[in-house]
Amino acid sequence: MKRTTLCLAATLLASLSAPALAQTIAITGGKLAIGDGGEPVENGTVVIANGKVVAAGAGVAIPAGAQRIDATGKWVTPGLVSGFSRMGLVEVTYVSETNDSTAEKSPFSAAIDVSTAINPLANPIAISRTSGITRAVVVPGGAGSVFAGQGAVIDLGADMAPITKAQAFQFVELGETGAKRAGGSRPAAYLLFRTSLREAQDYARNPAAYDGRSKDSILTRADAEALVPVVQGKVPLMVHAESARDILAALDLRKEFPALKLILAGAAEGWTVAGQIAAAKVPVIAGGIEDLPARFETIAATQSNVGRMEKAGVMVALGMFTGDDGLQVRTATQQAGNMVALQKVPGATGLSWGQALRAISSAPAEAVGLGDRIGSLKPGRAGDVVIWDGDPLELESAPVAVWIDGVAQPMENRQTKLRDRYATPAPGRLPKAYEH
Repeated sequence: MKRTTLCLAATLLASLSAPALAQTIAITGGKLAIGDGGEPVENGTVVIANGKVVAAGAGVAIPAGAQRIDATGKWVTPGLVSGFSRMGLVEVTYVSETNDSTAEKSPFSAAIDVSTAINPLANPIAISRTSGITRAVVVPGGAGSVFAGQGAVIDLGADMAPITKAQAFQFVELGETGAKRAGGSRPAAYLLFRTSLREAQDYARNPAAYDGRSKDSILTRADAEALVPVVQGKVPLMVHAESARDILAALDLRKEFPALKLILAGAAEGWTVAGQIAAAKVPVIAGGIEDLPARFETIAATQSNVGRMEKAGVMVALGMFTGDDGLQVRTATQQAGNMVALQKVPGATGLSWGQALRAISSAPAEAVGLGDRIGSLKPGRAGDVVIWDGDPLELESAPVAVWIDGVAQPMENRQTKLRDRYATPAPGRLPKAYEH
């Protein structure tokens, strides 16, 4: 281990033993990226006080009495934000007792609130935290309706208070999945969607008259109540739509429900209708790895999707859409790094380094309406900071220190403990099977 890393580790141990949020911290000398789309600057400084960023950039004044942490030779970024995940809902995907992402037999849909089930002690949270992910957008899985429920934004801190914002958005499935849940076709899915929102409007006009129990009712009272802030534009509606036709159909819904505050999720064919998405000023949370037509609704999938949408003026964030959304959000840096590498591929469209970092930091935060609170190192944002031993968008780089809300986080998890146990085993520490 390098001497600078040892010094940094000692400093972090001291900060971990101090009262949470009690001190002002100045991280100095690193290659600093704000997370707003700009390129990193040399010899930058980040100042954190009372859990929030006070200042970040080159030439920043350091307050008297601040604890100084030397990041010379390292990179400093905001904590990363996973734009689409089931983080904290899933620990072992196929063990139902540890998987709260989907309610197969629930009588409720839109009213389901995932924030009540987040498990901050789940192993994937610690693994993701030590990989530089400090916040995650958590999406319900749903089952019995196109409406899956109310998503949340969480922090991945080593404590028992993970919720950044509960009921942060409503999630709806359109496209192939929505068609299946609505009875087998897209027209059925759109009819269910429209009818549900109309019932929510009826509930808003006269809650006492809505019983949700008649044979003509689509929604329970709880579901109707949960959709009221959606039709009023007070809560965003995240729509999962992959194909170009489903994306345009989702945008078209605002003709009937003009207050809808839409977020597009998935959008594998978004590049083909990027002009319409940009004109509608709807943010997109897309995958950064998909490059093949895995389903009929993703025939036009390409890794250039993100770059082409960004070039057309769409604000694009990255999330996990490959089935590992409860476990592997740590691959965010790989997704973003791929976007940078695409710039060197003839005929492909990628992102600049600054754009790519923004896609996994401030862009997801802005998409769900929390850009003024998390996702960047702008003054007033949460003190989520990561120090890396190299370029964070390169696979061989790793975090050496993480802060969430100004609190230094432990840099160990079950994987690191197993690594250390078996890398240099002391006598008697290995299981009996290893003794012969």
